[in-house]
Amino acid sequence: MKILVTGGAGFIGTNFVHFVSREKPDWTVTVLDKLTYAGRRENLSALEASGAVRFIHGDICDPAAVSEAMEGAGLVVNFAAETHVDRSIQAPSDFVRTDIEGVRVLLEEFRRIGGRMFVQISTDEVYGSVESGYSREDDPLRPRSPYSASKAGGELLAMSFFHTWGVPVVVTRASNNYGPWQYPEKLIPLFVTNAFEGLELPVYGDGLNRRDWLYVEDHCRAIARVLEKGRPGSIYNIGSGQERTNLEVTEAILELTGADRSLVRRISDRPGHDRRYALDVSRAEAELGWRACTDFEEGLAATVEWYRANEPWWREIKSGRFREYYMAMYSERLRESRERGR
Repeated sequence: MKILVTGGAGFIGTNFVHFVSREKPDWTVTVLDKLTYAGRRENLSALEASGAVRFIHGDICDPAAVSEAMEGAGLVVNFAAETHVDRSIQAPSDFVRTDIEGVRVLLEEFRRIGGRMFVQISTDEVYGSVESGYSREDDPLRPRSPYSASKAGGELLAMSFFHTWGVPVVVTRASNNYGPWQYPEKLIPLFVTNAFEGLELPVYGDGLNRRDWLYVEDHCRAIARVLEKGRPGSIYNIGSGQERTNLEVTEAILELTGADRSLVRRISDRPGHDRRYALDVSRAEAELGWRACTDFEEGLAATVEWYRANEPWWREIKSGRFREYYMAMYSERLRESRERGR
């Protein structure tokens, strides 16, 4: 079996490529990645060196690169996306291009070659803020940020190829992932690495926004089950059922890193910040025989230890362009917070 993994040098893509190489050694893996700020080819260097992975540097919006990468592939898993809500507020056009137009280019080529299954990786954020209860796959989509709107557009486009031409497409909507190799702009890796450095932990608003936290290894297992058992034309929620507020996650990180609680800073909230996401995963359990098996405390402890053991990886990131982004996002908010004495 030949599989193309787009965005395979990013966070979830990297973990999935390592998972497949370990669990499906008879599969031939090709990775297509543009290597934007969050894509790091060194994540896959050992697999490339061993011949387990073929890497192509290219953009999913480029038909020539997509054609080269997808040649002979029966399976395609599309992780390639712009993903950070804060960045989508700053530059929505980048998200529309990659998360919608890039999906179209991939689907056109996949339809042309007659592939076996195309998995479009989406997000629970397409449901919008869920104050109570749990989102089911047939609930209306109410995205509230340019990021979630672009992801909703990409998955709707993917499903249109199924309904119009019978292209075997499956969409997955996952909750907040965490684990190794996550670029330190997201809450958990940012707070873990800041705690190691003795830097402030900038908590948006009152810190009571709730998320369902999914360990990335559990997500990888779910995608593998989708490839084996998923029904074309279906959508599957992928979540752990382990909700935590941002403040609860922050407290757990302080405990695991030994950092002082005085580092926590309440800063002004970002625009349109969704209050809560929560998924009903009964379809994945019934049809795929999958459920998350990693407790949040266990997964977070493993994640903290990974960042502790891989300090050169994240220090290199945080010493480069990331610092400019961090200062632009947080310096004024942190200054205001200090003046308020919070």
